[in-house]
Amino acid sequence: MSDALTPSETAPSTAESPLAEFPLTERRPTERTFHGDTFVDDYEWLRSKEDPEVVAHLEAQNAWTLARQEHLSPLRQTLFDEIKGRTLETDLSVPSRDGDWWYYARTVEGQQYPIHARYPVAGPDDWTPRVLEPGEPVPGEQVLLDQNAEADGHDFFALGSLDVSDDGARLLYATDTAGDERYTLRVRDLATGEDLEDEVRETAPGALFAPDGEHIFYLTVDEAWRPWRVWRHRLGTPGSDDVIVFEEPDERYWVGVGLSRSKKFLQIELGSKVTSESWLLESDDPTGEFRLVWPRREGVEYTVEHAVLPDAAGAPADALLILHNKDALNFELVSSPVPAPGATVTPEEATVVVPHDPAVRLEGVSASERYLVLYYRREAISRSAVLLLSSLRDGAAWEFDEISFGQPLESVGAGVGVWEQPNLKVGYTSFVTPSSLYLYDVASGERTLLKQQPVLGGYDSGDYDQRREWAVAEDGTRVPISLVWRKDKVRFGASDGDGGVPAEPAPLLLYGYGAYEYSIDPYFSVPRLSLLDRGVVFAIAHVRGGGEMGRAWYDDGKLAAKRNTFTDFVACGRHLVDTGWTASDRLVADGGSAGGLLVGAAVNLAPELFAGVLAGVPFVDALTSMLDPTLPLTVTEWDEWGDPLHDPEVYQYMRSYSPYENVADDASHYPRILATTSFNDTRVLYVEPAKWVARLQAAGAPAMLKIEMSAGHGGVSGRYSAWEQVAFEHAWVLDVLGLADH
Repeated sequence: MSDALTPSETAPSTAESPLAEFPLTERRPTERTFHGDTFVDDYEWLRSKEDPEVVAHLEAQNAWTLARQEHLSPLRQTLFDEIKGRTLETDLSVPSRDGDWWYYARTVEGQQYPIHARYPVAGPDDWTPRVLEPGEPVPGEQVLLDQNAEADGHDFFALGSLDVSDDGARLLYATDTAGDERYTLRVRDLATGEDLEDEVRETAPGALFAPDGEHIFYLTVDEAWRPWRVWRHRLGTPGSDDVIVFEEPDERYWVGVGLSRSKKFLQIELGSKVTSESWLLESDDPTGEFRLVWPRREGVEYTVEHAVLPDAAGAPADALLILHNKDALNFELVSSPVPAPGATVTPEEATVVVPHDPAVRLEGVSASERYLVLYYRREAISRSAVLLLSSLRDGAAWEFDEISFGQPLESVGAGVGVWEQPNLKVGYTSFVTPSSLYLYDVASGERTLLKQQPVLGGYDSGDYDQRREWAVAEDGTRVPISLVWRKDKVRFGASDGDGGVPAEPAPLLLYGYGAYEYSIDPYFSVPRLSLLDRGVVFAIAHVRGGGEMGRAWYDDGKLAAKRNTFTDFVACGRHLVDTGWTASDRLVADGGSAGGLLVGAAVNLAPELFAGVLAGVPFVDALTSMLDPTLPLTVTEWDEWGDPLHDPEVYQYMRSYSPYENVADDASHYPRILATTSFNDTRVLYVEPAKWVARLQAAGAPAMLKIEMSAGHGGVSGRYSAWEQVAFEHAWVLDVLGLADH
């Protein structure tokens, strides 16, 4: 064992001890004092990423975890084989048209990454994608980028930007081979397949061509990994000639750049967690000056979509559709003329076209030449609705037609293609329905199935069921829970009008997130089938801090209301136990990133409620991170968590729930805990779960750390590697639930 693990002794080896022979983490106390409070941190030394002792310790923890899980190796292989066996490995996406080409991605059995390709359109009226057969040659195919070739020789590979010039002649792409989300930007001549000399290192995702195909706009990050500068590069010129076209000095704001669907405007969008701002530039003048739409107002968020709407005389006129929350908690949609150079939009003078509704959270709008699509959320379900622009003549009211498949738990998303496209692609899924893509005729409402996610091995959605339950939180708030299970594995007792509850407690995996207004909608999962088929019920706790129930739901789970997120999750767990769905010895909590903070806080609040806790890249040392403005993302996150550096009340509040600081002195009664992380994660640094596991182990908790040494926040790259990671986690879950032999 490495000298880094001094003292070199290990925990006593006993048959009863779940921590037998774990590598002790040396205590090197440092004091952290803020606002009169001193916290002694024994494991902050693990932050020194370049220290060989730290690396050796992490590798030892990883080796110990792998050794402790060696008995599950056959199960992991079985789970991997099941995922692989249900997946059509050689497959294609449904093509999408842009210009004179249909673009798609395909996968090949045995290869980790997709291949991006295209074939030519048959003519100007060719708006229905060709039916492509997996494994069959595609007539006229041109391969744009083979990610497998680009990833060759690298342990990690990720694509951050991918764009084709309007004339179809050049490909822009950006790659990351470390996992640190710093991408190298390159341009390929599609006629020759050769890369041009143009190359830009250390870019952020989201680069794109201007419509002229000669100018590229890209982003770079500051020392805190915040995209803050927009650059313009002209092909064939040295990087030293690149021009900064926008810079945002306020550390709370992230910057992005894009192109309107109409391709008439280049757009720069920037936002903090609570405030946003947009700038426009006519795309036929890429070297011109961007102009402001709405000046930023603290606490006001808005997005801008260019549309061409009929004016009072019925003639087409440029307009901006602006979704905003000024005096509209759940947002409203307004229409405004495009401001002239030197002018801005006045919010009060814009025309309200979809008013605020306290029961409906408006989330977005997309425009095309013929129709608009509105995205919104009602009753914890995401929805899409369409409006034909021809219906707006003569001042008619805006009436959107909702697209639904009639299921109580479903996800429907209408994808607007290029500006001229006459039809829509509508995606549909549920917990039991594989992802399906339909061609939707906007005029008639007719739907044609283009593709459904293939599930090999005879999958029958009728073998599974889904349901919505409601828990009651400490303050009386009703919290939705989504559940899915295999019918023949969960036996139900007498019906209570809603299908009853299991006749005996079932093993259950309870997932949660609860931050950033992120909503977890119904979705189908092939890996999840391996759990369901072994009798595990999968549940999602839609706790406050997410966005499922509107903006107020988010506000009630952030800043000084953050504890609601954790108590909601505990309330959901207790509801599932009290109503007979599961029992405490059959319940595993699961959460990643901010969801890792959630389950880390929940286990401190109610360790007796869970048999296990799976925490992926968990944000469990939140207070330490939020106290250090030099760390990536900290300042931008103050609007989400609060600023404990300058506000003593925020400090004390975060101190009361941050998982790392609140591990019990004697944690021997804690459930089994598995924390996973990545060494190159720039969003939640590896040190957070490393410190947390060290503190848990020292307090007697049965905790383990699994770390990927060549990966980032999203974990390993490549689909087979990802399946192996899922198989590892699911095998651990099944072991905790007593189902490892099933």
